[in-house]
Amino acid sequence: MIGHQDAEKAFLEAWQGGRLHHAWLLAGPQGMGKGAFAEHVARFLVTHGRGGDAQAVGLDDAGDEAAGRLVDAGNHPEILRLARQPKDKAKELARNITIEQVRQMIRRLHLSLSLGEWRVIIVDAVDDLETDGANALLKTLEEPPAKTLFLLVSHSPGRLLPTIRSRCRTLRFQPVQHDVMTAWLHELRPMLEMAEVRAIVAASGGVPGKALALIDSDVAVMEKKLLAIATSGDPENRLREALAREVGGTSNRARLELVIDIVPGLLARLARERPVAEIAPILAQWDRVQRTVRDAIRGSYDGAMVGFEIGNCLAELAPRAGQTAR
Repeated sequence: MIGHQDAEKAFLEAWQGGRLHHAWLLAGPQGMGKGAFAEHVARFLVTHGRGGDAQAVGLDDAGDEAAGRLVDAGNHPEILRLARQPKDKAKELARNITIEQVRQMIRRLHLSLSLGEWRVIIVDAVDDLETDGANALLKTLEEPPAKTLFLLVSHSPGRLLPTIRSRCRTLRFQPVQHDVMTAWLHELRPMLEMAEVRAIVAASGGVPGKALALIDSDVAVMEKKLLAIATSGDPENRLREALAREVGGTSNRARLELVIDIVPGLLARLARERPVAEIAPILAQWDRVQRTVRDAIRGSYDGAMVGFEIGNCLAELAPRAGQTAR
């Protein structure tokens, strides 16, 4: 699992040493596969049992085959999951994990283990808990049942109750290094041209899940359009107007998000390529882009306006753009 090596090592060392903490906070950017890692850990634990003097293995070690088949079928009785549920019969998910879901989980914890030596609770994501639900979970973390492991997935750990964070051992999932992401993506999708791979990696910010989502998004084409604004200054506004049309409206929200993903990597590339004296203006425009996106999210989120303003930021970086760009 790309990007999970440090987390896997930390977990296995704790398990093999017989000092497995009862609650782990899996923290990091969305798209890092923290939920998948939690499922991997849960499968490992219910198929291996005790740690202590156990032989060193990886999380991919099969362990008990009968228990593994139950996990694969989604029927292992000692793996409990908390996540947002669909609203009634609709496909849309509820806004939060409810207090009732937490209470049902707590009632299960009062029952004896029916299979194996561990029970695992995966909360994905703990950021989605209602306030009452978070408080109920906290009480359980303060007095955890024996042989029970909590895996709390968090995309925004700063939003959590400090008392929840303090009762967990934190595993931080950091963005993957550029060269590692490039090699991984090229191996995964060998049909992609290297120019496209590099563009996807730059836009992904080192997050594997985002990289996979960007594969069919014409990243290289959009990057070329944005670079044209930054190099020409777009003196007649034609490129910026075209960009605004492409990303405006609800139906083009995904394309606007693509632009937002691409711009930081593009600015970083310009900063590497240009003289030191030009780095400060690039950083200023990066800050301006961030403010634009932040203000748009807080407000009405006019995609065309956001796209045009991002184009303005890039146009300012063209040679003598201050005299030509509007």
